[in-house]
Amino acid sequence: MTALAAFAALPLGFAAHAQAQQAPSAQAPATPGQGEAQQPASPGIKRVAIVDISELPPATQEQVNAAVAQTGDEDLKALRSSIDATPQLTAALKEKGVTSAQVIAANVDNDGTLTLVTKKAS
Repeated sequence: MTALAAFAALPLGFAAHAQAQQAPSAQAPATPGQGEAQQPASPGIKRVAIVDISELPPATQEQVNAAVAQTGDEDLKALRSSIDATPQLTAALKEKGVTSAQVIAANVDNDGTLTLVTKKAS
């Protein structure tokens, strides 16, 4: 998940909002014994949140857009390849009706929540 680490410096301001958008099947159970234990997407990732950039507050949208503008095409391709290689992430995206091609940014917060920011084709 090296490509995901490259995006860890994105602003954390959207993480709390994004948690409300979590895909339930992408979450690892909080405690053992709550249904089937799911493996996290990466050892440091405990939850996955998918949020469309349009759902973020305007100031956060600006921060994300600024970070995305500084991201090279190769970095974005590497991020999407990492997502595609991780079944838990592709399943979470599919549940939200999006694909890795719509992911424009990723962030892992200190609590282990991976937030994938998507953007619908315009």
